[in-house]
Amino acid sequence: MFSISSIPFLFILFISVTICACGDKDVKHTSHNHAIKATPKASEILGNPEYLAISYGGYRHVDHSIEPTMDELKEDLHILSAMGVRMLRTYKLHKPHASNLVKAISEIKKENPEFEMYVMLGVWINCADAFTEHPNHEVEDSAANKSEIDKAVALAQAYPEVIKVIAVGNEAMVKWATSYYVQPGVILRWVNHLQELKKSGALPKDLWITSSDNFASWGGGGEEYHVDELTRLIQAVDFISLHTYPMHDTHYNPAFWGTKPEDASLSLEEKIEVAMQRALEYAQFQFQSTEDYVKRLGIEKPIHIGETGWASYSNGHYGDAGSKATDEYKEAIYYGLLRDWTNVAGISCFYFEAFDEVWKDAANPGGSENHFGLITVDGKAKFALWDLVDQGIFEHCTRGGNPITKTFQGDRTALIASLELPPTMKASSD
Repeated sequence: MFSISSIPFLFILFISVTICACGDKDVKHTSHNHAIKATPKASEILGNPEYLAISYGGYRHVDHSIEPTMDELKEDLHILSAMGVRMLRTYKLHKPHASNLVKAISEIKKENPEFEMYVMLGVWINCADAFTEHPNHEVEDSAANKSEIDKAVALAQAYPEVIKVIAVGNEAMVKWATSYYVQPGVILRWVNHLQELKKSGALPKDLWITSSDNFASWGGGGEEYHVDELTRLIQAVDFISLHTYPMHDTHYNPAFWGTKPEDASLSLEEKIEVAMQRALEYAQFQFQSTEDYVKRLGIEKPIHIGETGWASYSNGHYGDAGSKATDEYKEAIYYGLLRDWTNVAGISCFYFEAFDEVWKDAANPGGSENHFGLITVDGKAKFALWDLVDQGIFEHCTRGGNPITKTFQGDRTALIASLELPPTMKASSD
């Protein structure tokens, strides 16, 4: 049976190997005789467990207009590097965040040639009249979308040593994104545009192009998505960036969620661990269903996980008054299971997310969107990272001037006392 005590082992072993292996990479020499690592290609990063991936947003305030400073971005980059993270997924091209993040990485690299951090740069795509009462899903917001694309191109040209992937859209094709989704042809047009820039030499030929979207949008769901333009999009991208969120489906599609009557003799922790194993299997099913669809089309294409995560708190659908899915213990199990699966399988997983971002549900501090981080806004490592605190990897790291310490003041008994058991599932009719 899976045990919470096994979560950190492979992950910590991986980090140790990663840190030790850094000096083994090939190097090239500048005219100033500074030895620096050769910059890997996207094809060498994705699927390689030495380049742990994560989703990152640096916003620390409820007021989303307050941009993270360069010092704050660098503070976060050092924390993530200490964790073994080498690849970030980020958006916000319409704000200073994306360009400042890439600039911060470049500045740290200049100060320390041994520092490694790369970026999958996200381009936000909207339909016409997005986020109004009458969004037009048949037409794109051409001006706004072109502006985003142009900014991504300019950054990729300026920082080819940092930006390794451009992702066109964020859940921009899935039909439940009713405020802004577009048809696959819109994404296809922009992907083709970027691929043409690569062919012409205007963008690095090793830059990979994708779109980050829900598994259903990539063909792993209903037949309404199985259209010719999606097939052409799958052919056009360099890899598929797939999103899967079992946590959300503990409310919307809870067939896999809960504790079984036959598990009655298990302890509270064991019951939760078994339930979380089924959550992993649910994510694996969505991944496999997408892979099967792509293969049925006769296409061979790498698939990586562009987003998945598990919130540590919710006062809504997923909390104590709902599916009882969200707490730090369940988050830790999911994180450990995802890392173990994807590292072994050669799948990059841009786990969502590095730090809590409290602007995401500004009107509701208890909303789940505010609590997906592995680290709190003020620098407390959640249970998933407690063992890394014990290992001392954050010894020289701070966030907002605060040392990286444990939530619950490191009291595991207090953490366990806060847990809620998932609802009991109906007995099988088999």
